[in-house]
Amino acid sequence: MADLDELDTAILRELQRDARRTNRDIAAAVGVSPTTALDRTRSLRERGIIRGAILDVDLPAIGRPVQALIAVRIRPPSRPVIEAFRNWVRQLPDTIGVFVVSGSEDFLIHVAVPDNNSLYAFVIDRLTQRPEVADVRTSVVYEHLRSPAISPA
Repeated sequence: MADLDELDTAILRELQRDARRTNRDIAAAVGVSPTTALDRTRSLRERGIIRGAILDVDLPAIGRPVQALIAVRIRPPSRPVIEAFRNWVRQLPDTIGVFVVSGSEDFLIHVAVPDNNSLYAFVIDRLTQRPEVADVRTSVVYEHLRSPAISPA
């Protein structure tokens, strides 16, 4: 785990609330000079703690109102097969996220599609056509809530 002090944690908290805020705003919010805030933020980036900023897109507004989590089991469950599938599925335009997991499934795939027909096509025409896919289970997402910030442990 990275060595984070109270100031690092405070800066992370503020940036997670809104990564577009100016350095001056961050400095004022955490009670330090802009130079100190900038130095600490740079250090967080250099140490790989801050890896970038993600744009939160309203999926229905861009024509992708249907979300689903698709559990996939791969056979044979070998590293080359799993890595090849992971790399393929993450490149698909409907894929939001890919989780390589333990348990009865090997993957959870988060997708956003225009409608139920598109979801069906994603599962039937893309996933089940792959020879390594042994089983697929799809759960439609009714609501997706995310925590705006996570504190260091």
